Amino acid sequence: MSAPSVAVPSSRSLALVAPLRRLTLAVLGAVALLGAPAVLAQSDGVNVQRGGGAVSQLVPAEAIEQQAAQEYEQIKQEARAKGALAPSNDPRLARLRTISERILPQAARWNDRAKGWKWEVNLIKAKQVNAFCMPGGKIAVYTGFLDQIKPTDDELAMVIGHEIAHALQEHARERAAKAEITNLGANVISQLFGFGNLGNLALGTGAHLLTLKFSRSDETEADLVGMDIAARAGYDPRAAVTLWQKMGKVSQSSAAGASMDFLSTHPSGQSRIAELQRHMPEVLPLYARAIGTTVERLPAYRTNMGGLANAPVDRGDEDKQQPLKR
Repeated sequence: MSAPSVAVPSSRSLALVAPLRRLTLAVLGAVALLGAPAVLAQSDGVNVQRGGGAVSQLVPAEAIEQQAAQEYEQIKQEARAKGALAPSNDPRLARLRTISERILPQAARWNDRAKGWKWEVNLIKAKQVNAFCMPGGKIAVYTGFLDQIKPTDDELAMVIGHEIAHALQEHARERAAKAEITNLGANVISQLFGFGNLGNLALGTGAHLLTLKFSRSDETEADLVGMDIAARAGYDPRAAVTLWQKMGKVSQSSAAGASMDFLSTHPSGQSRIAELQRHMPEVLPLYARAIGTTVERLPAYRTNMGGLANAPVDRGDEDKQQPLKR
């Protein structure tokens, strides 16, 4: 029996490897030359790099925001068709919009583009315990989150602030850019060796932006920036801790079941709480100033649910830059 034939790259293909390598290095070098975004210069609050990483600039902000607007409109249309899009006179939606309107004036300090975003806040009637803010300021909260967590206004502000922070820090844009780099390499190499077009554009159709996985580093940034903007708007940042304690309690309840989508996209409760507490001295003065008092005079924060000693268990993912595993 003759040995199976093996496809061997042509001399022409092999000759292109070195130029391809130089091209790849040139692209990576160009990304490096873009430089990291400037660290936010401020005398108070959290000290987090502003606006996300330099690699995000490989994907135009306008493109990612247009994609988000299209996907968000599709989500609204599907919810409306099912009778699941809350009407404007729903008091729960009014509550969400009131809290958001207080937070949004603080957004531009983290991303200048936010000044021109067409912000939207909607409530979707579904059992999922979830919320999101897409690039360009497209916010949605599911009624399952309100029903299961029963957040105070401060806790709800921490959730909305966190989701807004993902958009301000351009985490989806950065993840899409990294996916583009990966797929560019797959396309070029596959075509080079005759395998066909195996890559897929990051900015495809469907609800792609909502499926991008953020890293633990992304989540930490969103936690801190979200606390910062919510505290400046007059919401108690200590609610971020009780929120995650509530998540732990509700996740252990059989009533929540498989509807805890927020935990599947926001793991690491115990590590989160430790990080939130570590940065609390940076944001409490913002809150105290916003309500016209001092940190020393702030009363203990009280939530509306008892037995909050536990939090969701950590799920690993030691590399803070890699997308979180689900």
